[in-house]
Amino acid sequence: MNKNQLLIARKALPIILANATVPLLGLADTAAIGQVGGARELGAIALGALVFSFVYWGFGFLRMGTTGFTAQALGAKDVAEIRAVFTRSMLLGLVIGLLLIVLQQAVCGLALWLMNASDGVKALVKQYFYVRIWGAPATLGMFALLGTLIGLGHTRQLLLIQLFLNGLNISLNLLFVLGFGWGVRGIAAGTVIAEWFALLLGLWIVSRSLAVAAPNGGIRLAWSQIFRKDKFIKMLKTNSDIMLRTLALLAGFAWFTDQGAQFGDVTLAANHILLQFVSLSAFFLDGYAYVVEMMVGKAIGAKDRLAFIRDVRDSTQLAGFTALMLALLVWFGGDKAIGFLTQDIAVRSTASLYLSYAALYVMASFIAFQLDGVFIGATRSAEMRNASVFSLLIFIGVGIVLVSWMDNSGLWIAFVCYVLVRGISLAVYIPRILNEIKKKHLSV
Repeated sequence: MNKNQLLIARKALPIILANATVPLLGLADTAAIGQVGGARELGAIALGALVFSFVYWGFGFLRMGTTGFTAQALGAKDVAEIRAVFTRSMLLGLVIGLLLIVLQQAVCGLALWLMNASDGVKALVKQYFYVRIWGAPATLGMFALLGTLIGLGHTRQLLLIQLFLNGLNISLNLLFVLGFGWGVRGIAAGTVIAEWFALLLGLWIVSRSLAVAAPNGGIRLAWSQIFRKDKFIKMLKTNSDIMLRTLALLAGFAWFTDQGAQFGDVTLAANHILLQFVSLSAFFLDGYAYVVEMMVGKAIGAKDRLAFIRDVRDSTQLAGFTALMLALLVWFGGDKAIGFLTQDIAVRSTASLYLSYAALYVMASFIAFQLDGVFIGATRSAEMRNASVFSLLIFIGVGIVLVSWMDNSGLWIAFVCYVLVRGISLAVYIPRILNEIKKKHLSV
């Protein structure tokens, strides 16, 4: 491991640790509500959290776009633009969050209409939703904050905010549910309060970072610079492309789940368990992808072709090795993990049958993760959109054929092909980025 790879690993580790705290929140919520409620309450928490995950994931461009623009401004040593990017993204996040509050009845109504749940569960979901929605501006504003910190390479501060957010959230949820007996509303209230306090902490951290970068200017900025027409239009176009890309990814995973359901409840449950291994591997691979976003953006901002090549190469080697270790862990340790996740013998047996496909997916996925990071850092959103839509169409086409021949095995093979095509369809655009980096820097 060379010096640059050590630097990448040090910056990726806080992100990996921050990601690892997310499942703890879900476990704490489940444990708290499980002490005072039954199946309806547990189902309502699961479905309510799922609704917000889908809504917020759709606005993930606030994090990704901010990272790319911030890193490029950092590479160009344009401190004023770093502050402008942060302010634009923060304002956009707050406005979208307020719109979600205004449209809460329509959003909730649509979500409930799409659910196949009992009336009792839906009633509890409504209770959860109408409290949790008041945290929307804070959550979307937090996306802008995290994007800024990643773009600046301040991953330790990101970990601090994530630990504070999840730690406070868990504490409040336990207090409101076990102490005050607020049930589902208590879970939602604890989350909202934690989100707003985490936003305040994040604003303080980012303002200090920007003040250090520009000690004479602080974070004050002219409104004319924030709302520069060309910059604002570019941000909106980039964000719209990333949103379409994200929707295509959601559609891919939804199609996989829907196709698995046709093979019965046992296969559906087995696929769900195996997807947990895929999600867990993403916590690690995202760490490298986030770092490469920052490093690529910085190299492009500085017009440093050799730094771009070096950083992509070194981070990809680390990500590839990590993916291999994770895949081996899934392959050889997956059976024990499956036994821990379910006691149902039929589900355990079925999940074990398809375990090798999940391991193969984990191994193949690092290419797509890394190239997503490259294109986010380069703010090449149109290429990301095109690659995601193209790979989705290939996935569905190949999947229909293979499922008819091989049932669930065919579905998993198509799923592996899907993530490979995502990576390959992005890789073909790499020469365009290299050709646009005019300045060559001789130091490596």
